[in-house]
Amino acid sequence: MPEGPELHLASRFVNQACRGLVFCGAVEKSPVSRNPEVPFESSAYCISSMARGKELRLTLSPLPGALPVREPLALVFRFGMTGSFQLAPAEALPPHAHLRFYTASAAPRLALCFVDIRRFGRWDLGGEWQPDRGPCVLLEYEQFRENVLRNLADKAFNRPICEALLNQRFFNGIGNYLRAEILFRLRIPPFEKARTVLEALQHQRLNPELTLSQKIRIKLQNPDLLELCHLVPKEVVQLGEAEGTKTAWGKGYGPEQGEEDFAAFRAWLQCYNVPGMSSLRDHNGRTIWFQGDPGPLAPKGSKFRKKKSQETLPGPMDGMECPPPLIKGPSKTPGAQRDLPEMTTAPQPDRPGLQHDPEAPIVLEKGRRRRRRQQATTGRRRARKRKADSPSEESGVTTAS
Repeated sequence: MPEGPELHLASRFVNQACRGLVFCGAVEKSPVSRNPEVPFESSAYCISSMARGKELRLTLSPLPGALPVREPLALVFRFGMTGSFQLAPAEALPPHAHLRFYTASAAPRLALCFVDIRRFGRWDLGGEWQPDRGPCVLLEYEQFRENVLRNLADKAFNRPICEALLNQRFFNGIGNYLRAEILFRLRIPPFEKARTVLEALQHQRLNPELTLSQKIRIKLQNPDLLELCHLVPKEVVQLGEAEGTKTAWGKGYGPEQGEEDFAAFRAWLQCYNVPGMSSLRDHNGRTIWFQGDPGPLAPKGSKFRKKKSQETLPGPMDGMECPPPLIKGPSKTPGAQRDLPEMTTAPQPDRPGLQHDPEAPIVLEKGRRRRRRQQATTGRRRARKRKADSPSEESGVTTAS
């Protein structure tokens, strides 16, 4: 799911991709989208973008002399689970492009598309940020920190710290993978009470005799939780910038771009979905990754799982001193059958067209089919079951009808 860094990189991608492009015509919405129509049409306009937390604002600004004369229009996007922006040829639109802005140039004509496979993304007209979202952890750090420490009496901080970190009123831009990475770096149990963790930050004071450079060095070497809420997303943004703007989100590790591009982000992760880490569902049903004790507020009766790496997963032959060789089925071509070596294994029941896989589980045959197989191999018929009220043949007594 796109989080604060992804929205920030998407905004940067839009600004870089649309720089120098002139758009024209009406904004086109796909018929399957339930989002509102965008009542905007102009003979020439440009597009700019900015992000704040988990929201992105797109501004459509008519150029001087464009008709009809009108004011700029702003839209605010929330990406949901799979939202992104792509710039594509107008004749080859990407699948699931639910909102499209077309360029004026005909050679080639391009379209800026809001692509959303699962259709959880939303856009609103007017350009106003959602009022119940707090300051951005990336761009408004001082306001973000003050907003959290000033409101520690709020009931949101009665909850475990891992759940409080997803509350966008206070942690606008933090999502599932960021909370796992932040808590892991500080070795904070995810189900520790949020207020207990954060109250200690209210009384932190650096030695006033330290110089400014010394204070900055201490902060960078020993950041607290709120500082990591700012620094860890910045690392992701810098990672995306280093990889370039070749993907839809403006970062080089989008999973939709394949393993090569995703490898840089996966190598950066220390905790989230990493082998050796444990996972547990929080009270909202979201999976939190961690190491060690989950904390006192963990859901009662819940069992956490530990992710194993592929190298450490036991195979079906592990523990055998002499594992049997892999048996391959014979080829059905006549030439290949003539070249088959003579079989030296013990005779098996004649089962045409079936070759047993030693790694596959044994499936017992049922009912009449299994009895017929036993009769064919042993030459003996199974004695019929007799009803409980039938007389025994050994007694020699018959009943009259």
